[in-house]
Formats: sequence, structure tokens, C-alpha cells
Amino acid sequence: MLYIKETRGDIFKLIGANVRYYRGLYNLNHPNNRISQAKIAHMCNVSTGLIGSLETGKVQGISIPVLWNISQILGVSIDKFFENR
Repeated sequence: MLYIKETRGDIFKLIGANVRYYRGLYNLNHPNNRISQAKIAHMCNVSTGLIGSLETGKVQGISIPVLWNISQILGVSIDKFFENR
């Protein structure tokens, strides 16, 4: 039996923290083309509130296609969102 240490809520907090981290890193590396939560939301066809809730660990579900789109926008592999830093 596979034991998963993190609970569902912990996983979404981890994903959200990493999305926030990589968005910040993107903005540091692209000062003339900064990306906001609103811009990510528009590009992914979701609400700005969803991206804000994701980044603050308050969301309890997000689709893989949306996470994939966010990873492509930020230029990182989707698996980076699941890593403990």
C-alpha cells in the first residue's frame, strides 16, 4: 500500500506556493513582461479569484489542464509545482 504523507489540502497548498514562487521568479527574470494573476487567469480562461485562491492555498481543486497551462505560461515543467523546495 502506498502511503502519502500529505493530505489533499497540503498538496494544494504546496502547488499554490510553487505557482506563486515561479510567477515571482518569472517576473524577476522578465521585468518588462511581468505576469499578474489576472493575466494568467485570462490566458487560462479561469477567474482571477481562482488563481489568487490557488496561490494562497485556499483552493481545494484545480484541473490538470489549467495547471499545465500555468506551467507553460511560466516556462516551468508541471512537476515543479509538486516539489518541496
